[in-house]
Amino acid sequence: MKQNIAVGLDIGTTKIIAIIGRYNEYGKVEVVAIGKSKSLGVHRGVVNNITQTIQSIEQAVKEAESLSGYNISAVNVGIAGQHIRSLQHSDYIVRDNSEEVIDLKDIEELCNQVHKLIMLPGEEILHVLPQEYKVDGQAEIKQPKGMYGGRLEANFHVVVGKDTSIRNINRCITNSGLELSNIILEPLASADAVLSREEKEAGVALIDIGGGTTDLAIFKDGIIRHTAVIPFGGNVITDDIKEGCSIIEKQAELLKVRFGSAWPGENKDNEIVSIPGLRGREPKEISLKNLSKIIHARAYEIIELVFQEIKNYGYNNTKKQLIAGIVLTGGGSELKHLKQLVEYVTGMDTRIGFSNEHLTGDNTRDISSPLYATAVGLLMKGLKSEQEKKEALKNNLTVASLNEKISEEAVSIQKENNKIENQNSATLQTTNQDTESQIEQTEEPISSDNNEVTTEEDLSDRKKTTENTDIDTYSQKDLIAQRQAEGIKVKDVKLPNVSQEKEVTTEDATDTDAIDASSEEKSEKVSKTLGENRKGFFDHWASRLKDFLDNAE
Repeated sequence: MKQNIAVGLDIGTTKIIAIIGRYNEYGKVEVVAIGKSKSLGVHRGVVNNITQTIQSIEQAVKEAESLSGYNISAVNVGIAGQHIRSLQHSDYIVRDNSEEVIDLKDIEELCNQVHKLIMLPGEEILHVLPQEYKVDGQAEIKQPKGMYGGRLEANFHVVVGKDTSIRNINRCITNSGLELSNIILEPLASADAVLSREEKEAGVALIDIGGGTTDLAIFKDGIIRHTAVIPFGGNVITDDIKEGCSIIEKQAELLKVRFGSAWPGENKDNEIVSIPGLRGREPKEISLKNLSKIIHARAYEIIELVFQEIKNYGYNNTKKQLIAGIVLTGGGSELKHLKQLVEYVTGMDTRIGFSNEHLTGDNTRDISSPLYATAVGLLMKGLKSEQEKKEALKNNLTVASLNEKISEEAVSIQKENNKIENQNSATLQTTNQDTESQIEQTEEPISSDNNEVTTEEDLSDRKKTTENTDIDTYSQKDLIAQRQAEGIKVKDVKLPNVSQEKEVTTEDATDTDAIDASSEEKSEKVSKTLGENRKGFFDHWASRLKDFLDNAE
């Protein structure tokens, strides 16, 4: 049975998460299982040790499979790191026929043209994200589909990364026995998980604080406007605590999570925490106020770097204002009083983004942690991609089936038309033969046998008699006597007079006209039948094709 699931794989600096999900009967995302493992071989979002990373991926995937009962074959992977950069680019295409409606094929052609851009050596394009379109110079168009125009132009946000890092991720997935469905920039995935449509329209900056990197994604008018990756995250704060307090990394991480605060003023001077010593040494006492000062210094630096990227975007511009402020997510956003510190540094409204905002209500409480925001976003991207592939395949099959039926009906109609045309041709041929036969009967000349002949002089006399109505015809006896005197034996034939010949000729012409009129009437009737058949056929299929396109939209 085919599995209607998708898998998001978050390869982070401190953890690797494999999350399996699907759409429920109401079209909402439902998380089936989550597998976690400690990340080995990844430093600041970049895979350094492929072998260790493969082991961590296999462990997380195996746990997710055992909890869900599904076999994972393909995954959607996130990518981050200091090597990620973004740029703005404008491009255009000239359409062959400006009188045709712009459709998805034209937009895809324009995007594919941008994918062919030549980057710096060792770089590869990850995403081509359209921002605004122009049609024949008309600007500020969000969706050109359905419009008319000859020149289609757009501004793009292009995300670029190092091809070595991309290949390393691909190697890890392939050597783990999996297939790479999509590779997605992590801040874009996190944005899908925690941001609402209204926030993207109003303008918002998403800050995803991970273990090794801090990712930034800025949205305005529902469109991605700016992305950046800061090569500092929660691990830098842990290292500072380890060095400042002279303790091991594990103890520093526990101190940060349980007692750490980004706002030193919240701790009193006499608040002290005792840490067990090593190898029987005396416990070490650490002031929480000093701990908060260490965390505050590094967190302030990270926020300043992110705020500088927001300034580079130009948020002070009236058209670029971020009305919805800042949304914090990721494991680092769980640090106490970090929200207040961000508001203090940036002066912008701030909230914590939880990853269960777009999920069904029957999920466990663990999934609501901002720690899973990127993994949930990758899952949502994967489900959406699978749904689009199915719809495209369904549409292609439907169109192909419809075309096949139209072809079959066209062949059938053509055969019927040929049959009718053959019958019409046979009818016309029979009618012509009858007409010729009747004409021959009315114009049959006087035949001669042996010595019985009809002379040319007789025919000449008859012709003269027909042309001149004032001349009397020769009597039959006088004509025969004259010919016999010349020694010619003449058959006794009664010749018609002028009035009789004229009468016969008129009747024959009337009969011929009647036959021709009958033939034309039959031909006209057949042609009318053929036209009605063709018109009914094409009207029927045009209506069916219109209904299909309306439903597809």
